[in-house]
Amino acid sequence: MDLNAVKDKKYNYIEVGEGTPIVILHGLMGGLSNFEGVAKHFSQKGYKIVIPELPLYTQNILKTNVKAFAKYVKDFITYKGFDRVILLGNSLGGHIALYHTKMYPEKVAGLVITGSSGLYESAMGDSYPKRGDYEYIKKKAEAVFYDPKVATKEMVDEVFGVVNDRIKVIKTLTIAKSAIRHNMAKDLPKMHVKTCLIWGKNDAVTPPEVAEEFHKLMPNSDLYWIDKCGHAAMMEHPDEFNRLLEIWLTKEHL
Repeated sequence: MDLNAVKDKKYNYIEVGEGTPIVILHGLMGGLSNFEGVAKHFSQKGYKIVIPELPLYTQNILKTNVKAFAKYVKDFITYKGFDRVILLGNSLGGHIALYHTKMYPEKVAGLVITGSSGLYESAMGDSYPKRGDYEYIKKKAEAVFYDPKVATKEMVDEVFGVVNDRIKVIKTLTIAKSAIRHNMAKDLPKMHVKTCLIWGKNDAVTPPEVAEEFHKLMPNSDLYWIDKCGHAAMMEHPDEFNRLLEIWLTKEHL
């Protein structure tokens, strides 16, 4: 299956399949290809998978924050002409999905988050290598996964490129501070959207207790675990991730 990006005037995104839209939000280190397994599976199950590239490094520094990204997602959903969508976010993408749902609940039919920031202060800062040589960056990238082999050379190269780009480093730190500022603990109990939490049992970035906390605070949530799995479940265990998500979507009639 071809995951070719659509580039038009305002947005870069991947779109595949027909049906109920699932809009997928990537994290700080998240290329669009991280979601290939999810895109392939659900585009054949009656869903339209849309993965916009988030403007993490391309917007004015004043628009480099969780709230501005949430607004960007809303504008994108409007631009695509979708009425309501299922939002799926990993890491920072999960946080943006949560904030978007807080601001625009009428747009969200269901929410799926995995390894999400939004509750756990050091989630972004600690996992983000600030500088260092290639080997150090490689170890940091590998630590995101239970199985270090999931961190391909291409992925490590990309992280290394970001860390050695002064502007990107400044923007990354701005985003990390914004994630801490936009802590969702007080908002979550008021958010009644159907929510699916899929978490790696071995997530070192947003540990299992973070998932438990999300589950406790969100009134309409289900929590599913994946064993021997780190921070990016949809990359490390795509088949199990898809299986659990499908169980939930069926249960919730989404």
